[in-house]
Amino acid sequence: MAIKTLSDIKDLKNRNVLVRVDFDVPINEGGQVADATRIEKCLPTMQYLLDKGAKLALVTKIGRPKDNKKTSTKILTPVLEKLLGVEVIWVANPLDPGILKLLSNPAKSILLLENIRFYREEEKADETFAKNLAKPYDLYVNEAFAMCHRNEASVSIVPKFLPSYGGFRLIREVETLTALLKNPQRPFVAVIGGAKLETKLPVIENLAKLADKVLVGGALPFSHFFPSKLHKLSNVLIPSDSVNGRDIGPQTISIFKAELSKAKTVVWNGPMGVFEDSKYAKGTVEIARYISSLSAFKVVGGGDTISAVTKAGVLEKMDFVSMGGGAMLTLLAEKPMPGLTSLK
Repeated sequence: MAIKTLSDIKDLKNRNVLVRVDFDVPINEGGQVADATRIEKCLPTMQYLLDKGAKLALVTKIGRPKDNKKTSTKILTPVLEKLLGVEVIWVANPLDPGILKLLSNPAKSILLLENIRFYREEEKADETFAKNLAKPYDLYVNEAFAMCHRNEASVSIVPKFLPSYGGFRLIREVETLTALLKNPQRPFVAVIGGAKLETKLPVIENLAKLADKVLVGGALPFSHFFPSKLHKLSNVLIPSDSVNGRDIGPQTISIFKAELSKAKTVVWNGPMGVFEDSKYAKGTVEIARYISSLSAFKVVGGGDTISAVTKAGVLEKMDFVSMGGGAMLTLLAEKPMPGLTSLK
């Protein structure tokens, strides 16, 4: 069964809609939003709902909260008001009984609920908590693809209590990444890097069955736990040289470029080395710039990868940038996605 979309809703006028957004933005030392990209990606869904006359409440997390001041969603209020051009009413308690009254406000406004991770029940996927969170609303929209690999109350449990739909960005993420698995233009080359073997290994193993070539960089192939069976696969290439084990070497860069030059589809997740250190950034930057020059369909994703591609100055040359790091990896590994399953 396919995910239900916003176009499946016949009438949104005066409907109370809870939107699970992904506003997990970086906050600078001054307590302000350093990069609003994640908020901007949700704008089309929010604007569509407002234009159709819906009453919105937005729920999100910011970071892994340790103190309420730094990661309170209240700091997002001025950014949202500027982007949407409507009043944003911040709600300190997402379970506040007064939410229903606030939603009935005739003025064009939206509600922004406090950081949902302040509540332990969120990560425990507590059903009672989810049911109470859902109470004031008629509909639920998930516009947080980056959270869909997690089983949390506002992601996968609230849909049990409300008719639920995928937002525009979520649908595009799912369709784009699923197409890579089901029907990519070939040759299909996957580039997987980074350091977390436990999260990347299932992706490498799955893509080894699907892609024409899998190029593995970063710290992954140097781990003692990197499976020897992957070394034996003809379509999995690991570095033949390195720079102190912290970047791929010139020979590997040349080999990887040669494989990429044949590609009609490229997906990249994970840097080729410790790119934050200029001594070990060459491999990542060269691969980023080379991929950007290709006529292939180019997909990149993951926070470090996006930062690396931005550093290389070629982010705008990529065809699709996935905002879901762990969610992207989980989907590419074809592992369960509770947030998506709940929308079907």
